[in-house]
Amino acid sequence: MILNYIWISLILLAVLMGMIQALFFGNVDVFSVILNSTFDSAKTGFELSLGLTGVLSLWMGIMKIGEQAGAVNSLGRAINPFFSRIFPDVPKGHPVFGTMLMNIAANMLGLDNAATPMGLKAMGELQELNTDKSKASNAMIMFVVLGASGLTLIPTTIMAYRAQLGAANPADVFLPILIATYVATLVGLLCVCVAQRIRLNDPVVLGTITVLTALVALLVWGATLLSPDTLSVVSAAAAAIILLGVICWFVIQAMAKKINVYDAFIDGAKGGFQTAVSIIPYLIAILVAVGMFRACGAMDLLEQGIAWLFAACGINPDLAGAVPTALMKPLSGSGARGLMLEAMTTHGADSLVGRLCCILQGTTDTTFYVLAVYFGSVSIKDTRHAVACCLLADLAGVLTAFAIAPVFFG
Repeated sequence: MILNYIWISLILLAVLMGMIQALFFGNVDVFSVILNSTFDSAKTGFELSLGLTGVLSLWMGIMKIGEQAGAVNSLGRAINPFFSRIFPDVPKGHPVFGTMLMNIAANMLGLDNAATPMGLKAMGELQELNTDKSKASNAMIMFVVLGASGLTLIPTTIMAYRAQLGAANPADVFLPILIATYVATLVGLLCVCVAQRIRLNDPVVLGTITVLTALVALLVWGATLLSPDTLSVVSAAAAAIILLGVICWFVIQAMAKKINVYDAFIDGAKGGFQTAVSIIPYLIAILVAVGMFRACGAMDLLEQGIAWLFAACGINPDLAGAVPTALMKPLSGSGARGLMLEAMTTHGADSLVGRLCCILQGTTDTTFYVLAVYFGSVSIKDTRHAVACCLLADLAGVLTAFAIAPVFFG
């Protein structure tokens, strides 16, 4: 519903802006420019989706190997001690722990198709434990906030889009995304813990948060010691080593379980092809609307206004072009994706704005979509502090992305 209103508004505002230019500035050619932008944007959307097929099929195939090899289960077992502390209202040994861990682990590995059904199943099991069926329980809120904060270890789709748009190294945003998404998740977790009075001084909780935060802080500190060019090379190399390590882990674990690795890859690759084809109409729709909005001059005015505000506040005005993506992300995943692609197409995949938009896209999930789907699936009407915690996590992720992008790519 939200995307419907956004899509209509972009088109109507583009036409209105064209009428203003024609009536008050005599620019009657603006209507032809707007109309031509619809054809160009539609073509771009199709070409992007078609070009995405190969890269997405590759990574979906690799993820399928990991899924069948039990990588999701392994990750779930590793974080089980921590999760048993932050979900104190869930009885020990309850089956919902396994479902929640599978959902979050799948999200971390970028297995969206596996994550959503598990998430809805977990909400159903948590509802069975809920004493007030119309009000979100503490466990539900913690689970949804962790999901909406979007902690992702492997931003597969973003790297695929960057490859399609000609990025010199599509994986160079890997570490910045990891840092920003961790900060968003940490803030969301802390907000829920404070609201629900969960013991943060528990040795397991405190130890886990301390170790992970120290690692992220070490990455940030190391980034400040290097020049942007050196840091870009180091970040790209680190991303390559980590991703290749994950691939090897998946393959070796699959071999140990005597799984046909090739067949698993083909099975996943078929899903990647289907996914690439299925997003064509959605991608064309949002790119056409955003293209019209830029063709009429409205996007340029918006970015110039934000750039002026940034400059007045002492912030790099070059970052202004990423603000629309940051504002769109909590409302619409496909809308934010369209703005990210439009920014990379306009400014360049390896521009500061293009890379920042990619970081923003990978930092958090689509907050209001997650809230609506997850709570709606179990008919929860009173979400209590879930929205506030999710939005604070979003804000933390956005601010972190804007802070670290110039460090890595400035």
